[in-house]
Amino acid sequence: MIRVVIADDERLVRLGLRAILDAEPDLTVVGEAATGAEVIPVVRELRPDVVLMDVRMPQIDGIRATEQLMADLDPAPRVLVVTTFENDDYVYEALRAGAAGFLLKRARAEEMVQAVRLVAHGDSLLFPNAIRQLAAGRRAPATGPSPTDRLTEREGQVLRLMAAGLTNGEIAERLVVSPETVKTHVGSVLAKLGARDRTQAVITAYESGFVQPG
Repeated sequence: MIRVVIADDERLVRLGLRAILDAEPDLTVVGEAATGAEVIPVVRELRPDVVLMDVRMPQIDGIRATEQLMADLDPAPRVLVVTTFENDDYVYEALRAGAAGFLLKRARAEEMVQAVRLVAHGDSLLFPNAIRQLAAGRRAPATGPSPTDRLTEREGQVLRLMAAGLTNGEIAERLVVSPETVKTHVGSVLAKLGARDRTQAVITAYESGFVQPG
């Protein structure tokens, strides 16, 4: 059973999300929070697998709440940002803080359910076009060697395909290798970049200039 906490300052949004998720046999909503300050103790107590996190909340926004959860809990829950606008700067900052992906509030019920299952199983929910737009103009200033310099040529190919939104299976087909080989390469990319998941790796790729938003 996948345990979920919903954090949103709009009660009707929380009720709607709860109804959608609780209708699924493998999902259960174990708690709710109306502010970023509330979600932190709720998650500490209930230890859900996934947190649906609104980024714009009073007291503490979803970005700071995500940062704190990532820093305080081991293992940390998977955070899925729920937002109204996909090009919101708050979304990008939440992804940098450790969120596994984002979901639009206007998404269909089946898309929400699939997104929760996806991140609960350790995958990232990336929308390549949106990530490219969010990453545009955000290249980090060079302060020394880039972590991407440590990648082998093959690992670099894998990272570029990850940034394009391809799954491990799709990358395997593109490179004509086995999915197990791709999984090994992805693990090596994450380790060398110091990234906790694919989302963090893709953000590093853009901010280092290894992948260009255009």
